[in-house]
Amino acid sequence: MVEVILAHEDISQVFVDIDSFEFVGRALNESIKQIIETKADTEVEKQSLEEKRIEEIELRQIQELQKRRIEEREKEKATLLRVTKGEEDGYQKVLKAQEKDAAQIRAALFSLRDTAAIPFGKALELAERAYEKTGVRPAFLLGIIAEESNLGENIGTGTWTVDMHPTRDRPVFREITARLGLDPDRMPVSKKPWYGWGGAMGPAQFIPSTWILFEDKVSALTGHNPPNPWDTEDAFMASALLLKDNGAAKGTYSAERLAALRYLAGWKNATKPAYAFYGDDVMALAEKYQGMIDALR
Repeated sequence: MVEVILAHEDISQVFVDIDSFEFVGRALNESIKQIIETKADTEVEKQSLEEKRIEEIELRQIQELQKRRIEEREKEKATLLRVTKGEEDGYQKVLKAQEKDAAQIRAALFSLRDTAAIPFGKALELAERAYEKTGVRPAFLLGIIAEESNLGENIGTGTWTVDMHPTRDRPVFREITARLGLDPDRMPVSKKPWYGWGGAMGPAQFIPSTWILFEDKVSALTGHNPPNPWDTEDAFMASALLLKDNGAAKGTYSAERLAALRYLAGWKNATKPAYAFYGDDVMALAEKYQGMIDALR
């Protein structure tokens, strides 16, 4: 400021220049403020677009599953009606006979994503073990595992270098496979659809960045260190832990259905009507498995 005063012979010009400096300073501060606000708005908009993209991915998966489920049920009903020659009484008898054949139920294969199918009796044993640790009803857990496996089948099998999110999941996936002594190039993950990312692992279909959040808890409960997302016991336990966090241990229909929706869409989007089919289908599967479990007791 002293230099400014000494540089002028006319003292009045000094005050003009000082006012100019103050104006420029205020203008610069305002510009910086606007830049910061614009950047913040841009980040919010980017986050909103990412959330919308993820929601679109999930909804397309649900639509594909819904179409497949309708086709499966119509085919099953047509087969049973053909066997009973269209007689409703006969149709109901066949259903009841299927439910009561305990040996057949135990031996029936329970399909799993990214690993070999196991007998239903073994799947029930794992679900009951998880129930002892988490309080999540076995039939409901089986419904979730079946639903997630079905979603994964609709997408297909991919590779981690192509189908997995490059910054969120690939580095974590390398860590997981390295600790397990597995070749990441040989491990199956869900294929990405054209509109998003894949990379979900094993029967519970956890993405790496979610799996790693539950590793320590799963290890403490199964005794596997490190736990393996492709191992059925570890996958069942991880799924049960997440469902417990989502409120499923309350055991009511509404609590379980909401927990299922949170499992898919997160807490923020769980109550959106567009996701309703997922929750309804999980509960229908849970009812089916509960009937099978009751027949074994």
